[in-house]
Amino acid sequence: MIAQRYKDMLSGKSVIRQISEWSTARGTEIGYENVFDYSLGNPSVPCPEHFTKTCIDLLQTKEPVTLHGYSPTLTIPAVRKAVAESLNRRFGMDYGMEHIFMATGAAGALAHAMRCVAVPGQDIITFAPFFPEYKPYVEGAGLNLKVVPPRTKDFQIDFDAFDAMLDENTAAVLINTPNNPSGAAYSAETLTGLADRLRAASAKYGHRIFLISDEPYREIMFGGQPIQYVAKFYDDTLTCYSFSKSLSLPGERIGYVAANPRCEDAEYIVPMCGQISRGTGHNCPASLIQLAVAECLDETSDLGVYETNMELIYAELKKLGFTVVKPSGTFYIFPKALEEDANAFCKKAMKYDLALVPGDSFGCPGYFRMAYCIDTEKVRRSFAALEKFVAEEYGK
Repeated sequence: MIAQRYKDMLSGKSVIRQISEWSTARGTEIGYENVFDYSLGNPSVPCPEHFTKTCIDLLQTKEPVTLHGYSPTLTIPAVRKAVAESLNRRFGMDYGMEHIFMATGAAGALAHAMRCVAVPGQDIITFAPFFPEYKPYVEGAGLNLKVVPPRTKDFQIDFDAFDAMLDENTAAVLINTPNNPSGAAYSAETLTGLADRLRAASAKYGHRIFLISDEPYREIMFGGQPIQYVAKFYDDTLTCYSFSKSLSLPGERIGYVAANPRCEDAEYIVPMCGQISRGTGHNCPASLIQLAVAECLDETSDLGVYETNMELIYAELKKLGFTVVKPSGTFYIFPKALEEDANAFCKKAMKYDLALVPGDSFGCPGYFRMAYCIDTEKVRRSFAALEKFVAEEYGK
């Protein structure tokens, strides 16, 4: 007998992927350059030239067994050491290699982090709007996802709603800053308030409540705003990172878990990750890619195009009368739809070859997401379609 749970999941496929597939199919009909595809968060800028050259150099100079063999269970020591030193240099932390575990992207990092700090039946709390895949990630670990409603005026945390949700069954809180889909970054004030509440709740319920910080968009901040490094605010933090966005490497599936050296049982986190890999089959990220990213840790792709696109789209949306919070980072914007049903709104947009993603699966009905990791020229051309859509469907 096949597993009914996963068969049932076939009827709940990712809305993002479905709309992306529609865009691809529509592109075969009219030319993909004429489809304004704001569906999928796939980086649109190339990886740094240094990364490419590093891969070439490694392939030409290193032993094939070193490059293509299994990495150690806890991943490559020299790479872990380099990641720790980079984080210490950038954020004033005190990581050692013993606090770093390389993982298959942020998804792999989250899979390990959740299992490190929670047991089946416990709750993980997150905040809407949230990345829809958190639900299968959490439930796949035997845990329950509880979602705090959004504070839509600025997409910071609604602490009254959060306080009401915290209880003795809370194992961890999962945050994503800067946030997919809103583009909002949590302020120092928000992170301080969150840390204070977690310390108080941990004392009240007699066990540490961990903070899992999902940070794949950490380097994409706008307007020269400083990066608020979450682990500096709360000791019991596991940082989950991906190089998918910073280095434009989503297909390479490389990231890490970083355990704050001051968190409870910090010395066990990375060895536990090694054992979790045994149970999930999620082990040994590609050795070549581990070694290559270790040489590019303080670099990014040319990310400036995302801020350019954001400013253009934000101005256009405001001009057309949308309610929208200006993003602080990422390559997403999350406006309020022009009708209550965002699914109907996004379906109507397809008639104008606009691929927009409704906010229901992000835990925020009535809103929609635009992923503006596309060429700026295409962003500008999309405005005629957007204006026609709004005028013909909503009389604006």
